[in-house]
Parts: sequence; C-alpha cells; structure tokens
Amino acid sequence: VQLQASGGGLVQAGGSLRLSCTASGYSLDAGAVTWFRRAPGKEREAIICLQMRGDSIYYADSVKGRFTVSRDNARKAVYLQMNNLKPEDTAVYSCAARNFMCSSTYSGMKYRGEGTQVTVSS
Repeated sequence: VQLQASGGGLVQAGGSLRLSCTASGYSLDAGAVTWFRRAPGKEREAIICLQMRGDSIYYADSVKGRFTVSRDNARKAVYLQMNNLKPEDTAVYSCAARNFMCSSTYSGMKYRGEGTQVTVSS
C-alpha cells in the first residue's frame, strides 16, 4: 500500500491550494484519512481528519475556517482544500490512513505517505 500527497507548491499569502491524497492498494473510503504537516524546525502535527461517514475532525485550531477536507470516491482521492494561506502554513504536508476511526497520532496510522511541500510567501 502506498499513499501519495500531491498538489503542493509556492503560493502567496491569502492564496489557495488543493492537495490530493491518493492510494494504491487501499481504498481511502475504507477508513479515516488524516492530514499531517511538518514545518521547518517543528514536530509533525495532525491538522484534520476525514472520517468514514464523511464528517471531519479538526486537530489544529489554526486551520479552522480555512482548511477543509473531502473525499472523491470516483477518483479515489481525498482532498485538502487550503484557503487564505499564511506564511506559517509553510510545511511538508502528508496524508495517512487507518481503518475505522480518526487518529491524530502519526505512529497510529496504518498507512503513511510521502509528503508534498507547501510554501507560502508573505
């Protein structure tokens, strides 16, 4: 099983990006998908999780009102829509999945993927 985050890039503050999480060998609608990020010099943090039934759990207060997560079963992808980006959102973003319920603990994820760099300029 491999997960892959994509869609990162360089964007100005106030801009938007949509990241995609895709998987091979695993159906992303079979469990919960958590987005993590690791900023330079900081520990990895969980930011938001999409549950099987479609609702989401925010783990990072700093992204509430700006980031949303959704699933496209036809495209077998989970998206992280990031609006009103700020320089402090600069980080490597990755997705991870596990069966059943959401988790904010990276080590508790069953499947983890490579990240994509998001850089927000001021």
